[in-house]
Amino acid sequence: MKTVAAVLVELNCPLEITEIEIPSLDHGQVLVRVLCTGICGSQLGEIAGVKGPDRFLPHLLGHEACGEVQECGAGVKTVSPGQRVVLHWRPGAGVQSEPPVYNSSSLGKVNGGWVTTFNELAVVSENRMTPVAPDLDPGIASLMGCAVTTGLGVINRDANVCIGESVVVWGAGGIGLSIVQGAALASAWPIIAIDLYEEKLTLAKTLGATHCINAGNEDVSAAVRNITGADGADVVIDNTGDTEVITTAYQLTHASGRTVLVGVPRHGNEASFYTLPLHFGKQIVGSHGGQARPDRDIPRYVRLFEEGKLALRPLLTHEFELHEINNALDAMRSGQVTGRCVVNMPD
Repeated sequence: MKTVAAVLVELNCPLEITEIEIPSLDHGQVLVRVLCTGICGSQLGEIAGVKGPDRFLPHLLGHEACGEVQECGAGVKTVSPGQRVVLHWRPGAGVQSEPPVYNSSSLGKVNGGWVTTFNELAVVSENRMTPVAPDLDPGIASLMGCAVTTGLGVINRDANVCIGESVVVWGAGGIGLSIVQGAALASAWPIIAIDLYEEKLTLAKTLGATHCINAGNEDVSAAVRNITGADGADVVIDNTGDTEVITTAYQLTHASGRTVLVGVPRHGNEASFYTLPLHFGKQIVGSHGGQARPDRDIPRYVRLFEEGKLALRPLLTHEFELHEINNALDAMRSGQVTGRCVVNMPD
C-alpha cells in the first residue's frame, strides 16, 4: 500500500511531495487516514534546523491532525477501525510503539515518528491518538492535537494562573491565541497580547485580550509597565523563541511572578538573566506542550467547545491542500496566517 506525503529531505528547503510505501503494522501501531492537519510553528523550526543538525533526514513531519482509524496492530485496545481520532504529539493512553520506517522509490528509507500528519495515510503509535465523536469537525479536531491542548495547558499547568493575575502573551499565533483564551477562561486581568501583526492582535482582542501591543512600533517594556504597573506582570509567556524577547519577558515579570517559555530558541542562541530574583520567589520554566494529557484534556476541551465556552472556529483562518503545503509554510513564515493554518487531505 502506498500513500502521498510531504517529506523533509534537506533543511531549509521546500518539502518534497512524493509517494511512500506503508509498512506492515507492528505492535501498538495504528494505520490512520489523515483528514485534516494543522501546521505548527514547530514544523517551521524543524525545517529550519533550529535544534541543530537533523540526523533523521529524510523524514515526515506534522504533529496535530484529525483522522480516521483504518487498521490496528497487535496490542491496540483504545481505538478501533472506523473511529475518528485526534492525532497529537504528547503521549496519551495506550501503547507507545516503535516509530515506523517508510520506503520511497525516489528517496529510499523515510523515517517517521510516533506521529506524523503531512501524509494521507500515517502509521501512528496508539498513545498518540484520542477518540472523538464522528461528527466533530476535522479542522476543530486538529486544533486539539497541539494548539489548544498546549495553550490551555500553559495556563493551567505551567503558569498556574490564578483569578485576577496579570498575563502577558508574547506571540499571538495558534498557540498564543489559545493561551489568550485560556487566560480569559481563568479570569486573568489584564491579558496583554504582543505581536508584530495587527491582524493577529485584532483576533487576540476578540478571544479575550484586554490590551494589545504591536512590537513593531511600540516600546513593549514601557507599554506593559504602563498597563500592569512598574513592578511588571504576574505571568509573562513567550511563544517566539527569540532570545532578546525571552530576556525582556523575564525582565517584565514581577519579582514573585512566573516567566514561561513556550518557543524554542535556535540552537546555540543564549539568553542572559540576572538570577538573584529566582532565589526569592521569581520563577522561569520551559513548557513541554503545556504538560498536556491528551486523553484526559481533549474530551474536556471538546465539551467546552460544544457548549460555546471555547471559541475555536476563529482560529481556523487559512486552508490549503496537501500539494500546496509549501505555499502554506511560506504564508506562515511571512506572517500572512492570522490564526492556525490547516491542510485538508483528499477525500
